Amino acid sequence: MNKKYVVLLAMLPLGSIMAQDNLVNSLNANKSDASKEKFTFTPVINIETTSIKNQGSSGTCWSYSGNSFLETEMLKKGKTPVDIAEIYTARCVYIEKAKNYVRMHGSVSWGDGGELHDVVNIYAKYGALPQSVYNGLNYGTAVNKFSEMQDALKGMLDGIIKNANGKLTPNWIVAFTAALDAYLGTVPEKFDYNGKSYTPQTFAKEVVGLNAADYIEMTSLNDQPFYQKVFLPVPDNWSFDQAYNVQMDDMTNVIDNALKNGYSVGWATDVSEKYFSWRNGVAYVPEKDFEDMNDAEKRDMFSGPKPERTITPAMRQLAFDNFSTTDDHGMQIVGLAKDQTGREYYIVKNSWGESNDYKGYLYVTKNFVKFKTTGLLLNKEGLPKDIRSKLKA
Repeated sequence: MNKKYVVLLAMLPLGSIMAQDNLVNSLNANKSDASKEKFTFTPVINIETTSIKNQGSSGTCWSYSGNSFLETEMLKKGKTPVDIAEIYTARCVYIEKAKNYVRMHGSVSWGDGGELHDVVNIYAKYGALPQSVYNGLNYGTAVNKFSEMQDALKGMLDGIIKNANGKLTPNWIVAFTAALDAYLGTVPEKFDYNGKSYTPQTFAKEVVGLNAADYIEMTSLNDQPFYQKVFLPVPDNWSFDQAYNVQMDDMTNVIDNALKNGYSVGWATDVSEKYFSWRNGVAYVPEKDFEDMNDAEKRDMFSGPKPERTITPAMRQLAFDNFSTTDDHGMQIVGLAKDQTGREYYIVKNSWGESNDYKGYLYVTKNFVKFKTTGLLLNKEGLPKDIRSKLKA
């Protein structure tokens, strides 16, 4: 059963009150006139976070949302947040993914995609860089534009796998890394930040200051044992990582508890549905499937709050199994709000710039999260005690 939490301003630390006021003012000021007429959202919980970013023409949402999550964790710990270089993380993933791609003779997915756990794994192995040192725009564009690079990288890897010599040399990874250098820029072995010299590893340890072991990934698969680690069966899980499997209602209970205790949550989900609207900044689950709606119902989907379908574990699993739910996008849950009817929505931070009605944020119902979530990333301290005990985390 879902629990509803109300956080009173009087109960929050001063920093959190200031952060909440700033976000509330931003969300209200940035609404279009059309949105004001349709939805009225009242924030209940807002987690202090960093600025909205734009991933450009690249499938690196997982890196943007995952690193925004780490930046928010820095704020939670009372640290001054760093603008972490998302493309440094992505570049390191491409190196590790290339190794798997070659070892598996190309029988794993290739491309920009990744998972939220990749951010934590790369942070632990490769460290981190500030955006001021590495922006990944060595190829001359103002924003990420990765299609040419990815086509070139895949062509190189497929040629390496074909290997007319009959035996791989260690030079292929050197050549692959050189191609990344050409498109994304060379990674500095050492760099200066605020008057001190660092390597990526020492920067992660001394400045970012987070422990990768503090974070866990969760999913909900009805055909797998609960409260155990299971394989996360999505194409972008190129590293074959496992996630804790929890029951459907556990997901929103976990998110609620994390938010109540000041922790944000990384969110992997499906955004391909007609009832996910980036422009309107709202996602919910209507009573009818889109193809079953008449023209008037389709036009009115975002004309204000509408009744929602009841989501069941069987319904969720079927959507995953028949590809109605796909692992499309990664974002960050940073708060909780209510609409004019009292329905609860999660406040979600995206990485598509500020082009929608809420300048980069969305309001997503709990039913949508139950139905379309493929993965969650959070600090173990944000888990409810009963769930943490079941997971032994």
